[in-house]
Amino acid sequence: MAAESWTTLADLKALSLKAWNSGSLLRELLEPTGLYPRRRALKRPTAAALLRDYAAAGAWAGELFAAAGPFSLETVEVGRSTIGSNRLPAAAVFAAAGDEVGFAGKAREAARFVELAGGLTALDRCFRPWVLRRPLRLLELGADALTAGRVALWLRDNPAPGVYVRQLSLPGVHTKFIENHRRVIDELAECLRSPALAEAALPETLPGGGDLPDVPAEPEALLGQPAARTPAARFAARHGFVHPPELVRFRMLDPAVPLLGGARDLTVTAAAFGSLRLPVASVIVTENLVNFLALPERPGSLAIYGGGYGFSSLRDAAWLRECEVLYWGDLDTHGFRILDELRAVHPHVESVLMDEATLLEHRDAWGSEPQPSTAELTRLTEEELALYQSLGSDTFGRAVRLEQELIRWEWAQERLAAD
Repeated sequence: MAAESWTTLADLKALSLKAWNSGSLLRELLEPTGLYPRRRALKRPTAAALLRDYAAAGAWAGELFAAAGPFSLETVEVGRSTIGSNRLPAAAVFAAAGDEVGFAGKAREAARFVELAGGLTALDRCFRPWVLRRPLRLLELGADALTAGRVALWLRDNPAPGVYVRQLSLPGVHTKFIENHRRVIDELAECLRSPALAEAALPETLPGGGDLPDVPAEPEALLGQPAARTPAARFAARHGFVHPPELVRFRMLDPAVPLLGGARDLTVTAAAFGSLRLPVASVIVTENLVNFLALPERPGSLAIYGGGYGFSSLRDAAWLRECEVLYWGDLDTHGFRILDELRAVHPHVESVLMDEATLLEHRDAWGSEPQPSTAELTRLTEEELALYQSLGSDTFGRAVRLEQELIRWEWAQERLAAD
């Protein structure tokens, strides 16, 4: 057996760190499962390896013997009939979870975890299942977890408060804290609402799904939901807060159509936008603010500023179904995903400047998409789907994207005028 296949001290530590990173070591500190004493078997030199390279085998064993303390070593006799009797490490045994935590170099973090776990469960015993389900998240949050627990308790004691989140009056709790910790507050509130969950030692999942970040939240597929379409709005709806109405910003591109005095760029509530009856035949939806502002005058036309996955507010604007609707998004996977979402409500939407010719014409402006979408899109045309799949499979290069504001304005004007 080659020396590199023997279990080294670094290999042993890697196993302990793996247990730490899974959260199992922290859980063992709070609720021992009988796993300890824990025996970790070691791959060791054979008698032939001793005979072939005694010095290397001796160095290997010496490193493990010298490190013993957090663990004890079981040994076996090797090589009696060939090179002479030698006792080599066969297994490392950790007497308790705390010993393995110390060996992994995480004693300080573990002490902090135990302190935080005690503080959170002192607020309410029902929080204990969350502590066991999210030990590393608790450690990451630190004192913020205790504050989130206090918010969850306030929500339990004040159902359907009927105020804005801004008006929640708890010492040390402000709007930004709520925005940054919606996920953990939801999870802790669920523990308080569900006695069965609170009694469970280690639930497989909490309502709400996997380990998603709190904020900033990734853009979501929001179209087609009748209410509470954004993360903040859904949080408000779940807990009975009042939430500001969704807004739509639009520009009238036809100077002959009167709006509000001389105003051409207006922002109204989604409900008000849905009730409009404007004499327009064409609508251009764009994600980029500068493009929205720079679109030239155009008879019978209106521009809408989308700003990413922000088209849920257009859901109830039924009058858009009577207009030509053009969507101009980024030439990347998320641009096509937004297009797909928009068509969930307005199937007749056509894309513009989202074609392979535009992409290839602007190679010098290509960037890299941080997290390309892998969603299966069902509402794209054949050409759009082919380009979406090419971008997702790195046909043009790794995670290629062309942001719409980087398209040359002359190129954009020519194609917009043709539509």
